[in-house]
Amino acid sequence: MNDLLISYITSKITVTDEELSTILGFFKPIKLKRNELLLANGEISQRSFFVVKGCLRIFFINENGQEAIRYFAFENQFATALVSFITSEESEEFIQAVEESEIYAISHKDFYHLLNVVPQWEKFYRIYLEIAYVTNTRRLMSFLMQDALEKYRQLLTENPMIVRRMSNRMVASYLNISQETLSRLKSKL
Repeated sequence: MNDLLISYITSKITVTDEELSTILGFFKPIKLKRNELLLANGEISQRSFFVVKGCLRIFFINENGQEAIRYFAFENQFATALVSFITSEESEEFIQAVEESEIYAISHKDFYHLLNVVPQWEKFYRIYLEIAYVTNTRRLMSFLMQDALEKYRQLLTENPMIVRRMSNRMVASYLNISQETLSRLKSKL
């Protein structure tokens, strides 16, 4: 089993070796090609993913038919279409490998089963939800309160890996600005 996943879990919760073994038994390794889809719009999110190598993006298609990227998950991060995962309703989002990636997936059924058999998994889930809530709230606030330059500066400070590893098209989509605006911002800084 992957050391990255083990250290991620054990950095969040304290579990016995037996409990850790139970948890890890539910995670299945998957190798993805670049651009491979894990979830399409209209499907129900049945899995949560942990990135060991590579990058996943969560995006939707806006009313203008443009891709809008909500989240990038790099190494040592989880990703899922959380609203659909929690509600079992059809997802409005897509999940796609941006790069060749190695991930671990846990099914919705197994994830919730762990809540019943490993008491600390409830704490893990709470932490997972807290991280997602803070991330999404900060993103929403930046959209409502910051201009393009402030959003770009914040991205460079808080998550420079996105700028380093993603194409200008994807960075612009993530910031909800045009590629032309992004080019102007880069030349200013």
